[in-house]
Amino acid sequence: MKRTLYFGNPAYLSMRNGQMVLRLPEVVKNDTLPEDFKKSAECTFPIEDLGVVILDNKQITITQGLLERLMENNCAVITCDSARMPAGLFLPLDGHSVQSERFKAQIECSKPLRKQLWQQTVAAKIANQERVLSKYVPDCETGNMRVWASEVKSDDADNLEGRAAAYYWRNLFPEIKDFVRGREGAPPNNLLNYGYAIVRAVVARSLVGTGLLPTLGIHHRNKYNAYCLADDIMEPYRPVVDATVKEILAARRWNTDELTTELKRELLSIPIRDVKIGGKMSPLMAAVDTTTTSLYKCYSGELRRIIYPEM
Repeated sequence: MKRTLYFGNPAYLSMRNGQMVLRLPEVVKNDTLPEDFKKSAECTFPIEDLGVVILDNKQITITQGLLERLMENNCAVITCDSARMPAGLFLPLDGHSVQSERFKAQIECSKPLRKQLWQQTVAAKIANQERVLSKYVPDCETGNMRVWASEVKSDDADNLEGRAAAYYWRNLFPEIKDFVRGREGAPPNNLLNYGYAIVRAVVARSLVGTGLLPTLGIHHRNKYNAYCLADDIMEPYRPVVDATVKEILAARRWNTDELTTELKRELLSIPIRDVKIGGKMSPLMAAVDTTTTSLYKCYSGELRRIIYPEM
């Protein structure tokens, strides 16, 4: 299972013998310390074990050699802004041995197929939202959500995704008066935003590894968005983030007004949360690989349905 590493303090990150090497500036710069002590203070991580690396401090130094090796191993590298929210994403340009062939299949995908794939995606998303409501808000009526999930038409012509979302967000946080979902909204929107950014990076990484263009979506088409396909495919995975946030709120151990290191640690567990996919339990990061592989097979004509998880 690929690991997610988070760096929130000043650090020197480099590569040696196929390992990521972490050194602390206060140790490196202290000339009074013996070299053997400095070396013993290093931490190393096998690069082939890494799936996502998050850089969340302006005083992190990373070498070009390490970045090159991370890209060779299809590791997503996320950089954060001054608000300590994910702002940038590094992915390899060459993610698959037959990438051009797969690009061709993706580009030549017919409009009817794209509409069917979006129909499947929306139905899976609504079904997972219903499962989250049923588990975490047991008093909430969810029969309508099950009906909507079963009635999604090609390209979601009736916008059942929007109808389901309105009902879902109105009921997901009954303990928060007048909660409104929005990127700039009040907490726990900050937790949701951070969790979605992690899932987006995991999906984009998997798409590249499958040999697909994260930019060319099946539904999202914003010309300013470099990750339209990632935003499409992550939709049924969003409820995993919602469930994690519900559990954080239920634990009542943190003040969610500020996105602290402890809260980030909880959200960074999302890639290893188990989901049910293909009839068995699997960590989310592995499940995403199953989903993106099935998407390519839909493009190539080998499958007719994308394999999505069940919450």
